[in-house]
Amino acid sequence: MTQSDDERLVDLAARIEREDPRFARALGEGRPARPREYRRTGAWWGLAVGLAVLVVGVLLPHGLMIATGLVVMGIAVELFDPHRARSGRR
Repeated sequence: MTQSDDERLVDLAARIEREDPRFARALGEGRPARPREYRRTGAWWGLAVGLAVLVVGVLLPHGLMIATGLVVMGIAVELFDPHRARSGRR
């Protein structure tokens, strides 16, 4: 490889290490992990908690709990978007 190709590879490795250290570490160990934008554990937990609050709010006719459940579920659904950091602000 030419010198510029080596520099590009070093820059790419440094950027990956800076943006997602867990992914870079796992890739170096030979066990690649999903990149950060595709990890959705928090979104699933938020969706489950929001659904639980919504169900409790419906079972105990309580409008504030229903609204809270819907809001939490809406936030959790937004977390499923892998490109949310790059989307424009409204």
